Amino acid sequence: MSSAVSKLARLSRPFTVLVEGNIGAGKSLFLDRFNAFPNLQVLKEPVDKWRNLNGQNLLQLMYEDPVRWSLTFQTYVQLTMLEQHMSCVSPIKLMERSIFSAKYCFVQNLRNEGKMAESEYEVLTAWFDFLRSSSEINLEADLVVYLRTSPQVAYERLKGRNRGEEQFIPLKYIQDLHALHEDWLIGKQAPIPAPVYVIDADKDHKDLDSEFLELKKFISHKNQSGKSVSNNSDHENYRQQNL
Repeated sequence: MSSAVSKLARLSRPFTVLVEGNIGAGKSLFLDRFNAFPNLQVLKEPVDKWRNLNGQNLLQLMYEDPVRWSLTFQTYVQLTMLEQHMSCVSPIKLMERSIFSAKYCFVQNLRNEGKMAESEYEVLTAWFDFLRSSSEINLEADLVVYLRTSPQVAYERLKGRNRGEEQFIPLKYIQDLHALHEDWLIGKQAPIPAPVYVIDADKDHKDLDSEFLELKKFISHKNQSGKSVSNNSDHENYRQQNL
């Protein structure tokens, strides 16, 4: 791909919002609010793919035996999240999680717990760094929405929804992931791809109307302006007013 074509590909991406948060933060419910929004693509986590790769439930295998399956699972997560980042069917795109949280939170947690060998971690890191630095792959984002929950609230929600693979998850796992999300999105201990808008997601999702309307107004402005890439002054104004 020529440098000119590569540059055009990067400029023509949709306005991209990453919705991040712990397991049980309410990301799917929050994204459901945008389903009827015009000219907007909502991409949920590709969990169905993780549960069925030609009959293999990689998600369950990873939870059952992370030492054996964490590299296999996270390699596939990285691939499927890359597909989400590259999807471009509407001028605005909302993604549930990203290739960044996969690396900075979930892969890092496996490494911290000793459930991923250092050699495996370095392989995933090499792939991640290659994808981030490639001029032909656009991983840029315009806004990160952090649904911030306390570990106990997230854990109670997790138990309440009773998803099969999640029966193996202890409270400590949620606490560790919370700490890594905080380190990344609040402490800025890893690169953040866009300004961060923090929402108190300990509230019931029904009590997040004001936050939704604020985001809806901001996204509507982007939609009406016809911009596929965020304007720096708009972005800075939003950051100063809301972050």
